Amino acid sequence: MEYPPKPEENKEDYRHLNQFIAHAALDHIDEHMWQTSGMYLKAVDKFNEWFVSAFVAASGARFIILHDGRNEDGIKNFFNEVYEIFIKHCMNPFYEVGSPIRSQAFDKKIQQFAKKFLPLA
Repeated sequence: MEYPPKPEENKEDYRHLNQFIAHAALDHIDEHMWQTSGMYLKAVDKFNEWFVSAFVAASGARFIILHDGRNEDGIKNFFNEVYEIFIKHCMNPFYEVGSPIRSQAFDKKIQQFAKKFLPLA
């Protein structure tokens, strides 16, 4: 999911680059998660002007955000809210653990939290 939606031109290029950066940061996340007892790992990697921040749930699920600014409090609050609705979604008896979350309501809540905690410059 991308916030905010990018302009149509070069959209596919940005999406591939963002996915590459996020996947490349997974090793850094694995290293950092064993060095701290907290769930929020702050900025674990940097690629040019982009920072990668991560949140590791107790179940091992990883939430990753790629950003260009230093809004630590907003990012932490965003991750905490996302984690809360993730837990609520996982408690649904019809949810299969490890399956992708395909819920428009879930996506809408994520967008609302992004607008609230990750304001655009």
